[in-house]
Amino acid sequence: MNSVRLWYKKSGLAVYTSHLDMNRCFTRAVRRAGIPLWYTEGFNPHPYLTFLLPLPLGTAGEREPLDIRTVEDISADEIKKRLNAVLPEGLEIVDVTEARDKANEIVSAAYEITACFESGEEAEKFAGAVTGIIGTGALEAEKRSKRGIKTVNLCEFILSFKAKADGNAAVIHTALLTGTQQNLNAGLLEETLEKAAEMSPETLTIVRKEIYKENNELFA
Repeated sequence: MNSVRLWYKKSGLAVYTSHLDMNRCFTRAVRRAGIPLWYTEGFNPHPYLTFLLPLPLGTAGEREPLDIRTVEDISADEIKKRLNAVLPEGLEIVDVTEARDKANEIVSAAYEITACFESGEEAEKFAGAVTGIIGTGALEAEKRSKRGIKTVNLCEFILSFKAKADGNAAVIHTALLTGTQQNLNAGLLEETLEKAAEMSPETLTIVRKEIYKENNELFA
C-alpha cells in the first residue's frame, strides 16, 4: 500500500462545489481513471480519500492537498494524466507527490482577495480603509466554533496583511492562521472588513495560494 498526495487546483464554477460533493466527485474520478485504490475495511468499505484542509465554499485554491492510498505501483505522471482526463472543468491535478507532512502540522495559509469596484477611486479608498482597520489591531466578528458562536478579534488570527489598489480592484494579500487549533476563514475576514469600511465590491474572488507549517515552511 502506497500513500500518495494529490495536489489539485479548484477554480471557476467549481469553487461553489461543497466539500461533500468534492468527495463524491473525486471518488468517481479515481474509479473512472482506474487508479488502484486501497479500500477501508469493515461493513461498508469505501476508497481512502482524505482532504487535508477542505476549502470553504466559494474559495478557490491553487495547490490543495488530497491523500489517497494505492495497492499497486503506479507512477505520479500516470496518476496525474488519468485523473485530469476525467475530472470536470474547474478541477485539475497540478502535482502528485509522496505524502510527507501530516495534516496537524498545518499552521497557516496565504490568500489573495480581489475586490472589484466601479472605479479606481473606490478601490483606492477601500484598500486604504481596510489597511487602517487592520492597523488598529482590533476587528471583532462572531466566529463559529465547536463550542458555539463567540465574538473574537480577527486581528489575532492575521499573520500578515497588505492591501493595494490595482485599477478598479483592491487586492489583499494576507496570511491567516489555518489549521486544527486556530483557523480564520478568509471569507469571514473579507465580510467583516466590508462592514467595517462600509463598502461593498461589485465582485469578489478569494484564492488560497499556499499552505504553511511552522516557521513559514511550505507544507509538503
